[in-house]
Amino acid sequence: MKLNCVVVDDSSIQRMIIAKLVNNHPNLHLLGDFSNAIEAKNCMTVHSVDLIFLDVEMPVINGFDFLDGLKQKPQIVFITSKAEYALKAFDYDATDYLQKPIALDRFNASVKRALDFHLLKNDNSDEDAEHIFIKSNQKKLKIFTSKIKWIEAFGDYVKVVTEEDSNLVLSTMKSFEKDLSKDKFIRVHKSYIINIDKVERFNSKYAEIGVTKIPLSRNKKEDLVRALSIA
Repeated sequence: MKLNCVVVDDSSIQRMIIAKLVNNHPNLHLLGDFSNAIEAKNCMTVHSVDLIFLDVEMPVINGFDFLDGLKQKPQIVFITSKAEYALKAFDYDATDYLQKPIALDRFNASVKRALDFHLLKNDNSDEDAEHIFIKSNQKKLKIFTSKIKWIEAFGDYVKVVTEEDSNLVLSTMKSFEKDLSKDKFIRVHKSYIINIDKVERFNSKYAEIGVTKIPLSRNKKEDLVRALSIA
């Protein structure tokens, strides 16, 4: 399991240090590092973020003001050089609070706390989480829709690609289009339905999910832009 992370710190040296710690951790995936809250917020409108490493003291918009402006708050690990912010950090339900300079063992302890909380939260919400049932290889499988990356037409079958694996289902694209939430999934090509939350970048021809380039039909780019701006 990997948590999607962003790093927000106006110090380029600190950003580089924290980004390196994130990249070296097997359970973290760095979506981006940003020098200010506005850039970070723009990233969060496109990507699903699980954890923010957030500097408190930043010009224009400080860490606390940034959080006040978020409708949905991921887990937060505050980073600062001043201990007096610790109390206020926990008013914001922070997962943890790291003081600069950051020691590796304290960083790892923070990540473990974030992972434990993420698992606990997901375990509690599994029964309520949106899911579909598919039949593959004579087995009925429960698939959480948040884990689906894309659906692909595959001859007489449909391939359901998730974060963990892929399964072939004897079904039609139309059937999946009907069953999946229109807020989260969009048909971008006759052979592809994609999870909007998984799109990392796109151009006029492709949407990229990880290293995979999903072709976009000529008239679907505007639909994708619209969907990403709403998500």
